[in-house]
Amino acid sequence: MLLSEKIQQDIKSAMKEGRRDAVGALRMLSSALKNKQIELQRPLADEDVVRVVQGAIKQRKDSAQQYADAGRDELAAKELAEIEQFQAYLPAQLSDADLDGLVAQAVAAVGATGPKDMGAVMKHVLAASAGRAEGSVVSAKVRARLG
Repeated sequence: MLLSEKIQQDIKSAMKEGRRDAVGALRMLSSALKNKQIELQRPLADEDVVRVVQGAIKQRKDSAQQYADAGRDELAAKELAEIEQFQAYLPAQLSDADLDGLVAQAVAAVGATGPKDMGAVMKHVLAASAGRAEGSVVSAKVRARLG
């Protein structure tokens, strides 16, 4: 079953169970998927769906941070709950040890010697991780490795 189909099924089951917040969040995600499909002018593959879900999670993290800074804890909690819900559609995240191994392999493969090679290493690691690692985490690991 495609990931987009699973999201549609989850919308239906949330509606039947009367979970209004879940229905609203999943409908927003479904709308973002539909917009991406229109933009690409083709059916979405699971990789495309993962990218859209990651974007939605990033957007909600930013919103939660802004709400928390403004003292709106109830809205921040709502955004964090949506993040938890969306993370169910992402592949399992890489552990720190696995990510360190990927970074080491990428540094060796690219022949990186310093911070000027960070872009090439990042490209290699992000391609190898295939959505299983957040870009900011990868960036921090690569920066630490390259000095």
